[in-house]
Amino acid sequence: MSEQGGEETLVVTSPKRPVGRAFYPVDAKLNVFQIFVFGLQHVLSMFVGIITPPLVVSGALGLNLEQSAFLVSMALLASGIGTLVQTHGIGPVGSRMLSVQGTSFTFVPVAIAAGQVGGLALMFGLTALCAPIEVLLSRFLTNIRHWFPPIVTGTVVTLIGCSLISIGMTDLAGGFGSKSLGSPINLALGLGVLFSILWLGNFRSGKFASISIGAGLLAGYVVAFGMGMVNFSAVAEAPFLRLPEPLKYGLSIDPIMILPWAIAYVVSALETMGDLTATSQVSQEPVEGPVFRERIEAGIAADGVGSLLAGALGSLPTTSFSQNNGVIKLTGVASRSVGYGVGAILILLALFPKLGAILSLMPKPVLGGATVLMFATVAVAGLSIATGDRLTPRKEKILAVSLALGLGVSMVPGATAELAKLSHPVLRSFGVLAQSGLAIGTITAVLLNRVLPADSEDA
Repeated sequence: MSEQGGEETLVVTSPKRPVGRAFYPVDAKLNVFQIFVFGLQHVLSMFVGIITPPLVVSGALGLNLEQSAFLVSMALLASGIGTLVQTHGIGPVGSRMLSVQGTSFTFVPVAIAAGQVGGLALMFGLTALCAPIEVLLSRFLTNIRHWFPPIVTGTVVTLIGCSLISIGMTDLAGGFGSKSLGSPINLALGLGVLFSILWLGNFRSGKFASISIGAGLLAGYVVAFGMGMVNFSAVAEAPFLRLPEPLKYGLSIDPIMILPWAIAYVVSALETMGDLTATSQVSQEPVEGPVFRERIEAGIAADGVGSLLAGALGSLPTTSFSQNNGVIKLTGVASRSVGYGVGAILILLALFPKLGAILSLMPKPVLGGATVLMFATVAVAGLSIATGDRLTPRKEKILAVSLALGLGVSMVPGATAELAKLSHPVLRSFGVLAQSGLAIGTITAVLLNRVLPADSEDA
C-alpha cells in the first residue's frame, strides 16, 4: 500500500512485468488525479474510434451538419455512460473491469441500410429495440461456453488486433485520403510517438510506464503544433454546450430489418467476449473458471443495456473497445477506477463540443504512432490466450485457417463483395456482414474447434 494524494492506493509488483514496474490491479484504489490522467490516456486512444462510425453513417445517409454533430455528441455520451455501467456494475450487469465502451463499427452496414429505408427513427429504433437480444445472448452464451475455449476466444482477440493494425499504420502514415500519406514528416512524427511510448514505458524505475501513452501523445501533439500541423479554428466554430435530447428523432421498427440487426448483435457479443477475455488477460485476472464466466456474462449484458440507452439518446450501439486493452498492457494500470475517469471525460466531451474539437484536431500521425502499437499488443495478447502453454498441432490448424480467412477478407474486401449486391434487402444485409473478417474468422474458429478431433498433444 502507498499513500498518494491523501488516499490509499494499492500497488503491486507483478512477477509477469519487469522488475520495478508498478501494476495497479482491477480493484486498486486511485486518487482523483490518477483517475483523470490514466482515464485521459484511454480517451485519447479511442476518441477517433468513437466518432468515426456516426460520421461514416452521416456521410452515407447525406445528413446535414446539425444532424451529424448530434450523432457524434450522442455517441460520446452513450459511450461515457456505457463505460460507467460496464466498469462499476449494476447488479448482474457490468464486467467490473476496466472495459471501455465505444460506438461499434459492427453496426455501420446495417445502420446505413436502416437509415436508407426508414431514416434516423428506424436506425435508432432498431438500435434500442434489438438491444435486449444481446442481454439474452449473455445468458445463452454461458450455457454453451464449451464452444468458446481459449483457443477460440484467443483467436478472436488476435483477429481484432490484427484487423486494426492497418488502421493504426494508415494513421501513422498520414490518415485515409491524406495527400501527404507516407511523407517522411508523417512517418518521423508517428514513429517518434511510438518510440517515445516505448522509451517511457521501459525506464528502469518504471515510474513513467503508467503515463507513457498520454505523455507520448501529448509530446507528439505539441511537436505537430510547432510544425504548423494543427489549426484550432474548428474549436472556435464548435458550440459551447449541447444538451441531450432523448428520442429527438423518434423510434420506429421494420420487421424485415430485425434479422440482420439480430445477427449484428450476435457478432458484437462474440467480439465483446474476445475483448473481455483480453481485458482479463492483460489485467492478470482468470481467463477460465466461474469468475471469468460471470464477468463475460455481465459484460455482454452491459453491452446490451448500453446499446438500449444509446438508441434512446440517438446513437449507434456501443460495445467494448479493443485498443484500451493495449493501454492496460502498456501502462500496467488495470484498476477499474480509471473507468470512472473515462466515463466522466467522455460525458464532458459530449456536453461541451469545444473540448471534443481539441481532441479531434490531433494529427493522424500522432494518434497512429500510439494506436499501431496498442493494436499489435492486443494481437499478441490474443496469441497468448489462444496458445496457452504451447502451440499444439490442433491449435495451429484452428489459428492458421481462422486467421487466413478472417484476415483474408479484411485484406481483400472484394472477395465477398458480390454477396452485398444480392437483391433482397435481408440477404443483402447478410452479404454486407460477410465482408467482416472478424465475423468470418470467428465462425471458422468455432466450427473448427467443434469438428477437429483432439490429439495427444492437446492440453
